[in-house]
Amino acid sequence: MNFVLIGAAGYIAPRHMKAIKDTGNNLLAAYDKNDSVGVIDSYFPQADFFTEFERFDRHLDKLLRSGTKIDYVSISSPNYLHDAHIRYAMRIGSDVICEKPLVLNPWNVDSLRDLENETGKKVYTILQLRLHPALMALKEKIAAEPANKMHEVNLTYITSRGKWYYTSWKGDLAKSGGIATNIGVHFYDMLTWLFGEIRQNTVHIHTHDRACGFLELDRARVRWFLSINADTLPEEIKARNARTYRSITVDGEEIEFSEGFTDLHTRSYEAILNGAGFGLDEAATAVKIVHDIRNARPAGLHGTLHELAKLPLAKHPFATSR
Repeated sequence: MNFVLIGAAGYIAPRHMKAIKDTGNNLLAAYDKNDSVGVIDSYFPQADFFTEFERFDRHLDKLLRSGTKIDYVSISSPNYLHDAHIRYAMRIGSDVICEKPLVLNPWNVDSLRDLENETGKKVYTILQLRLHPALMALKEKIAAEPANKMHEVNLTYITSRGKWYYTSWKGDLAKSGGIATNIGVHFYDMLTWLFGEIRQNTVHIHTHDRACGFLELDRARVRWFLSINADTLPEEIKARNARTYRSITVDGEEIEFSEGFTDLHTRSYEAILNGAGFGLDEAATAVKIVHDIRNARPAGLHGTLHELAKLPLAKHPFATSR
């Protein structure tokens, strides 16, 4: 089948290229306003590439008029552009595979449902943690337990970022959705997939470099902490000069899932192409969670807290120049 890619220069784009190639399909064209896309040569050196959307659009129009079918548009553009790019893809007659977060707001999901009905095309998203073997095994274990059993869960994800982050679209709340959306949306999806619907969503802290809060789900009480500040890393991680720390404990037991991420996009594509991908309904819950976190008034250090919640807060790195 024929694919095109919107957003070819970002961190996650090569995983989409690899998935297209691994599943035996073809990338016809790619677009990004930035031209640092030499990685395409490793996968589809013959793909046409555009830095101006108008020329990209015209090229796709010529392909379609010539009888070439564009089966899928893959989207890994900045978060705030996902909705517009999904709509564009559906209106040229293609199904869509879009990176998370699918969109930034719950009402965008509702509008896309209407467009699916109007066009007959489908929107899929990448929820790769649902395909991770360790987490799939955990889900089976939970499903076999009594329905009223409650778990105590701690989620910690720290992925250090430098000053560049705040200059990029990722540091703009309106464009990325903030910390919880940009680096946390797939974890909220995973948690509700494992432990059920939300009963309570409390935000304790939400700043430029971290967010933490408490979720009560049908079958779990979750303390979560997300950060892009290297100062929040545990001392043993700093001692190894590592810049990322990922941990999930369930009832005090660590769930090891740090490995096994390499091929999850390929597995996601395989599922989609076999008719078993994750669509709007699966994406909607996490979209609502991050929207509510983004718009919540932080409660401060009260209630059920994550152990890192009381770390000293940091100033914005550009605070003195703004």
